[in-house]
Amino acid sequence: MNYSVIKKYDIADGPGVRVALFVSGCTHHCEGCFNPETWDFQYGEPFTEAVADEILKALSPDYIAGLTLLGGEPLEPVNRQALLPLLRAVKAAYPQKSIWCYTGYLFDADILGRFSVQWKEMEEFLSYLDVIVDGEFILARKDISLRFRGSDNQRIIDVQESLRQGKTVLWEDEENR
Repeated sequence: MNYSVIKKYDIADGPGVRVALFVSGCTHHCEGCFNPETWDFQYGEPFTEAVADEILKALSPDYIAGLTLLGGEPLEPVNRQALLPLLRAVKAAYPQKSIWCYTGYLFDADILGRFSVQWKEMEEFLSYLDVIVDGEFILARKDISLRFRGSDNQRIIDVQESLRQGKTVLWEDEENR
């Protein structure tokens, strides 16, 4: 897997100050994508153990709320396989920090559906995620007033509560309660 950038102080892609890993490779090719260079799986730099260690170190300050995965597409098969060891390490080192994942795939149809059948590690992968922002970006439905998403078709999903209840449960933004 390649990645395009690591933002060590991201405040746009989840609550609080976060570390954001932008992976390379995406087959969605959404019109109006803010990061089209990351469609190319070869774009950027190789994701190595040293890069994973850099992310773990960047997560260490108390003021860092967690890790956000985006791209590109974190759930492309080559990317999710490479990200699984990172997720294990992050949750082991920082169980109190949240992990968010942005994906163009749909939580119920794709992730719980076909991905869970095709990839035996999907259950473990999901066990590390707190929130998934799902759905392709749709330029005609772009809404800059939305928090943590680009178009109104995208959902912010509480992964662990969804798995417990056996249905899609939307994340409740404590700031907007």
